[in-house]
Order: sequence, then C-alpha cells, then structure tokens
Amino acid sequence: MKQTHYQTELIVLRSEMCMVLGMDRLLSEKEERETLTWIDKIPFSRSKKNVSRDFSDGVMVAEIVKHYFPKIVEVHNYIASCKTQQKRNNWNLLKKKVFSKLDFYVSEDMVEKIVSSTPGVILPVLLLLKEKIEKKLTFSDVEIQKAEAEIVAELEKMKITEPTVKPHQVIYFTEMSLSATRQVILEKELQIEELQDILKNLWVKVSTLEELIQLKDKRIEHLTSLSEMY
Repeated sequence: MKQTHYQTELIVLRSEMCMVLGMDRLLSEKEERETLTWIDKIPFSRSKKNVSRDFSDGVMVAEIVKHYFPKIVEVHNYIASCKTQQKRNNWNLLKKKVFSKLDFYVSEDMVEKIVSSTPGVILPVLLLLKEKIEKKLTFSDVEIQKAEAEIVAELEKMKITEPTVKPHQVIYFTEMSLSATRQVILEKELQIEELQDILKNLWVKVSTLEELIQLKDKRIEHLTSLSEMY
C-alpha cells in the first residue's frame, strides 16, 4: 500500500508521540494508521504538508467537524494564521462552540503545545476527536422512527374533524344574532391559532428528521471509508 505524506512523516514522529489527555501510552500503529487515513479522506480547504503545523491554528480541525456536522461549525469564524494569539483564539472558540457539543475536552496546556506545533502532540488529539465524532454518529434507526412517528402524530392533529352541524341545520350569518356571530368568529380564530401551533411543531420535527437522516448518511459514508482501509 502506498504511504500518504502523513504516514511517511509518522515514521519520524512515532518515537516522540505519546498519548496525552489522560492516556499515558503510545499510540499503536493501527491507531496511527487509522487516524491518518481518516484525515486523508477529509476535503480540506488547503493542502496538507506537515501534521503538526497544519492543525496548529485549529482551522482544519474545524473543517473536520464541519464535514460531519455542518450545523455546529461556522468555518468562516476560524482565521488561518501563523500568529500564536490568533491560533489560541481559534482553539478557544473550538472549545467553547464546538467541542462542548461533542463532549470533547482539550486542556489549555495541550492547546499551547498544539499552537506551538510541538511534534507528536496533535495526532493523539485527532484520534480522540475521531472517536468522539464516531460516537455521535452512532445512533439507532429507532431515533428516525421516533421522529417519523411524531410527525405523523402532528399531521393527525391537523385533520379537520367532521362538522357537528348537519347541512340542513346550517344557520347563515344574516339569521344569527351579533353575539352568536362573534362567538363563531372567535372559535374559528382559536382553531386557526391551534393549527398554526401544530404546523410550527411539525416543521421543527421535520427539520429534526432531516438532520437525523443527514447524520445517518454521514455514518454510512464513514463506515464505507473504514471498510476501504482493509
């Protein structure tokens, strides 16, 4: 199998690479290979040259998460930079806006090592990020079925019931008192408001279902990419 640029570079970094973030061990060759292969499948906005420097400003990390969960990352907020302070800003924004939604934590000390392009530091972080993403992508079809059931329930609520007054019993407005007319109008307005609320809830559930389906598609894509590794 032809080695990628990162896999070639890994030969140099392997002896220095140590798992941090509470895991005091070296990455196995399988973990290294799978993480690098995973990275190579992401469509980044810039070419990959050096794993430590490429991810030091956090932009490509944001792009990884954006690839899997488009709604939780606004990539334009992350500015590519060689300046340490801007790199810190990007990572702090990731921690606040993105990592918290993935139950992922990177310490301040680790951020400092990453922004300094310290060799052997970023890959273990990416491995843990990969695992967090895979965990979030792993969901049961039951969730989709539940969302579909809720939508059907909302649609049922929107069905207009059969009129309680038979055709020959209809009373025209001209024959009704002013008070009765107002009461009919009020009832219709309340019915319209109720239907509007149901429709609003329906749109929320449809949006949720669409997001679940997108996540499922990403999961299928991810599993397909994993199968291609072997």
